[in-house]
Amino acid sequence: MGLTRESKGTLIQQHSLHQGDTGSPEVQIALLSERISSLTEHFKTHRKDHASRRGLIKMVSQRRRLLDYLKSNDSERYQGIVEKLGLRK
Repeated sequence: MGLTRESKGTLIQQHSLHQGDTGSPEVQIALLSERISSLTEHFKTHRKDHASRRGLIKMVSQRRRLLDYLKSNDSERYQGIVEKLGLRK
């Protein structure tokens, strides 16, 4: 259900700004997006898992806050990550 070490490492490599970058908003948004998509698949078979649904809602709001932060500080990076991840906005 969670991210494997290899998939997390590849996501960090794809979205990092420099070597060893794990805390930039782009990396955090990419990791949250991957976890959100895996939980969405989980809910297709486990409809009554409300405890995990609460975690999903928290992750979505955290990603939204990171996207808002990135949009207010650097709109070019915001557009880049939205296009790269295929998010709606």
